Amino acid sequence: MGINLDVMKNIYENSRSTILDNAQEYEKSVSYYKNKNDITSKNDNNVFTAMKKDDDNTGKDVLRRADNRVSSNFHQLLVDQEAGYLATTDPEIDVGDDSLNKVVKLTLGDDFSLTLNQLIVDASNAGEGWLHFWNDGNNDFKFAVVPPSEIHPIYADTLAKELVAVERTYRKLNTDTGNYDTIIEYWDDTTCTSFKKTSDSFNYYNAFDDIDVSTGNVVGNTPVFDHGCGIVPFIKFSKNIMETPELNKYKGSIDIYDKVYNGFANDLEDIQQTILILKGYGGTSLNEFIDNLKKYKAIKVKDDGNGHNGVDQLQIEIPTEARNIMLETTRDKIFMDGQGIDPNKFMDNAALSGKAIKGLYSHLELKASTTEKYFRPALAMLIRMILKVNNVSDYMTRNISQKWSRTKVENDLETAQEINYLKDNTSKRNIAKNNPLVDDVDQELEYQKDDIINSDGYGNQQNINNATNPPKKEDIDE
Repeated sequence: MGINLDVMKNIYENSRSTILDNAQEYEKSVSYYKNKNDITSKNDNNVFTAMKKDDDNTGKDVLRRADNRVSSNFHQLLVDQEAGYLATTDPEIDVGDDSLNKVVKLTLGDDFSLTLNQLIVDASNAGEGWLHFWNDGNNDFKFAVVPPSEIHPIYADTLAKELVAVERTYRKLNTDTGNYDTIIEYWDDTTCTSFKKTSDSFNYYNAFDDIDVSTGNVVGNTPVFDHGCGIVPFIKFSKNIMETPELNKYKGSIDIYDKVYNGFANDLEDIQQTILILKGYGGTSLNEFIDNLKKYKAIKVKDDGNGHNGVDQLQIEIPTEARNIMLETTRDKIFMDGQGIDPNKFMDNAALSGKAIKGLYSHLELKASTTEKYFRPALAMLIRMILKVNNVSDYMTRNISQKWSRTKVENDLETAQEINYLKDNTSKRNIAKNNPLVDDVDQELEYQKDDIINSDGYGNQQNINNATNPPKKEDIDE
């Protein structure tokens, strides 16, 4: 039957402020991810340092006219760094049955790593990412990432924090009026009820086809949809224990870096402007002064009897060393607080050892491991829903193994030497998995089987028939 209209109105009104606050925080993170930091806003007047006011009392320094507003993309770099490190390769999923493993892999698709990548980006920007799943008309399992700004979860009033419903809110263009309407979907464990809010109304919204189950024909439209998933068909991928955006860790440092950097750029641009201070100038006008300066490369000044005559220059002094130190210190703090790797560390150390590289990755590994820890239960739930669609009876209790890989810069020579040293005490699968030349572990093991079949045990290739049918003694004597 869906949820009652009056109840939904109350839920919407009571959750509106939370939805707006979360959406604003998410949009701020997305803005920084797109390299549109606060420095780019014309409302930010802190780029200037007031020293001396103009005649028009604008409050700007008479020497400072440049207004550069270049933002730094540290947030995008840190977020993509973790997403690439953790989600470039699909996790290996094992449900204890080879045939089901193939079904799961096929359902997840070839580009599942891109889905995980998007979830990590969303979780970094909002504190949590959301995945929606459903069965299409052919009973095929489908899933898609939903923007976190559209989702408001509703939990049971228990310590377990059980998800009982999801309120999804988004805008949709009304082609009849040319205005945007607000669409609200209320998803519980059995149905989805759709509503539409305009400037002057809040009503049910007939968003779904009404199908006659006996004929399969569409007989109209309805605001209520029986999704048949058995649970609320949304899965939350949390980023951390507090479910807070990553930007909160280092936004202040990024803003400081932007202001110092742009202040430096402004000074370099303004330093080209030299203001001449005339003392005892005897000309009739400034125009005559400029003409004489251009024509004769000299000017005349009038002695006032007190020796107050001549021409002085007013220029900007740039504290270069202090600003460089500030930029470097702030940059280090951004990568420290963001638990990332400064690319300059690799540029400065072209021949890093394997141990040194592991040291550079230590903070990123700590952050990625935390993200993986919170993503594992969510991914397991997605796999269980795939098993359910494929009629696996123990889909909720079956053990699901996950092996997450990392993508990072390595010293291949040292890795190969370590593998060669450990080969006699390590399984072939682990050797193949850590081999820097191997992309597909299973395929590599198949290649090794072929090599054994086609060799004499000493690495010498021979005809496969000889390996299975040794020559007779009389043939050898001949």
